[in-house]
Amino acid sequence: MNLASTLSGPPEYQAAVTGAALFDTSAAAKLVLTGPDAPMFLGNLSTNDTKELPLGGGCEAYFCDPRAKVKFQTWIYHIRLSDGRHAMWVETTAGRNTELVQYLDRYLISEQVEIADRTADFAQLHLAGPGAAAVLGTALGEPVPDLPAFAHMERTFGGTATCSLRRRDQLGVPGFDVVCRTDVIDGVRRILSAAGAVPAGPDVFETLRIEAGAPVFGKDIDENRFVMEVGFAPRAVSYSKGCYLGQEPIVMARDRAGHVNRAFLGVKVLEGGPLPAGTKLFRDGAEVGLVTSSCDSPRLGAPIALGYLKWKHQEPGTKMDAETPTGKRAVEVLGLPPVK
Repeated sequence: MNLASTLSGPPEYQAAVTGAALFDTSAAAKLVLTGPDAPMFLGNLSTNDTKELPLGGGCEAYFCDPRAKVKFQTWIYHIRLSDGRHAMWVETTAGRNTELVQYLDRYLISEQVEIADRTADFAQLHLAGPGAAAVLGTALGEPVPDLPAFAHMERTFGGTATCSLRRRDQLGVPGFDVVCRTDVIDGVRRILSAAGAVPAGPDVFETLRIEAGAPVFGKDIDENRFVMEVGFAPRAVSYSKGCYLGQEPIVMARDRAGHVNRAFLGVKVLEGGPLPAGTKLFRDGAEVGLVTSSCDSPRLGAPIALGYLKWKHQEPGTKMDAETPTGKRAVEVLGLPPVK
């Protein structure tokens, strides 16, 4: 049976689940840090081990305040510039490039580091779906290696457009970020579309993101959120690296409590449509959670929501009530990711 024929949702969504869909993510903020101290400087401020990132490697990381409350959600890559210099590429939430430059500059004392905002200079596409690697191979005229998470390499499209291809499964399906100069992005887009990628918009991206349980700063994360409460935070935290800003509360949460008071999880909405952001969740009359994002899930055939649930109310299958302006609605804990 053809899976696409059994799925609901628009063709662009079906392409992401069964083939390959192409999203424009150029709005992402992009910084480049150069200088011999750049890896160490980032490592002293972020939750992950950037100092030991090999060329061609990458990681997810958070920048926190001393209480381990999230300041920035980032993805960091060790790259080589066209002039041969090594550099650290830092991607963060769209519209936060100036804030991140200011944040980093505040901690820059005597380190040999230069910070450049390259957001306007580089465009970015995200190719997502089980057929993403095949589409890339067709577009490039050569097979794409099986890259581990956040690994990256350079390849040239059409003989002229050199791009960075970065493995990043941010939507719950195999995915690649394709990053290149803004002046060549239209040609790269055409080549990928001709190779079988289906152009898709932000609404489909958001549905896939919520189904994957991927939190995003500004919707699911703010500066009052403890980093260890955030979904998938463990992969963004290194316990073997040296000291960094916010380390003590993170280690205390692991060693003393053994758990955090709240965790980012998914729930299924058992009646009605998606839940508004800010909806409170109750169990036996007590408030136990808060919704941050919600959508209709074509694969699940029901609305789902992401949010934070208190300790002892996180077991999959647990029923609770969502308090909405139109009354109580039943929900059920799914876990993370909510759609597998």
